[in-house]
Amino acid sequence: MFSVIPGFRLSLGITLTYLGLIVLLPIAALILQAADVGFARYITIITSPRTLASFQITIGAAAVATVFNALYGLMLAWVLVRYEFPGRRFLDTLVDVPFALPTAVAGLALTALFAKNGWFGAPLEAWGIQVAYAPAGIVCAMAFTSIPFVVRTVQPVLEDLSADLEEAATTLGASELRVFCTVIMPAIFPAFLAGASLAFARSLGEFGAVVFIAGNQPFRTEIVALLTFIRLEEYDYAAAAAIAATMLGFAFLMLLTVNLIQAWHQRRAIRED
Repeated sequence: MFSVIPGFRLSLGITLTYLGLIVLLPIAALILQAADVGFARYITIITSPRTLASFQITIGAAAVATVFNALYGLMLAWVLVRYEFPGRRFLDTLVDVPFALPTAVAGLALTALFAKNGWFGAPLEAWGIQVAYAPAGIVCAMAFTSIPFVVRTVQPVLEDLSADLEEAATTLGASELRVFCTVIMPAIFPAFLAGASLAFARSLGEFGAVVFIAGNQPFRTEIVALLTFIRLEEYDYAAAAAIAATMLGFAFLMLLTVNLIQAWHQRRAIRED
């Protein structure tokens, strides 16, 4: 049988080996470690007040950061694609800065900016708003590190989107808002949802940027990644594995939900066509 990909078997073997060693093997080790804990102790670990507080803080802050990135990232991608203005290329380059910047450096920079004597922190402090060493700082750090995911997934789709349907809808008397809701948004929705889910996943696992600006106060600004790290430093591998496995399960559940929504959207688009 002729293969259009030269060396298909070799490339497939290398890919599966890499996937098994780098991805599947660590996940399997984590699951096995968590399974050794036992169901009763597992429930005790993840339902402890400190663990539940860290889950609530992490998931809540990640959700807020994702909502902000979804709205702001969509608007930023729209501006970069639909408008020409001085500095557009420079702004487009700045979008990738969170990818290139070490997260620890980002955390230090955000802490310096939003501290009580910082450029942004001092004016906010006058209004009674605290960002550094508060839950707002966690949201800020998560939003900063995950914003490129939304922009870079939506931007190519907007660039490839044909203007014919928009012009037809405008000719038929549709307003700009209606054109966006009925023509543009359905076309970019799968990419938009993928970008938002990636931003949410990145926010859940963020450590370096958050650990500096959060202050790491138990029951107030302690995230799950930091609590897992603390349990490892205490040589409590069972608790660390249980917490990490719970976050892994939550991540898989989120990916499954996103895939189901995308599949439903595709079936609906096919029926409408």
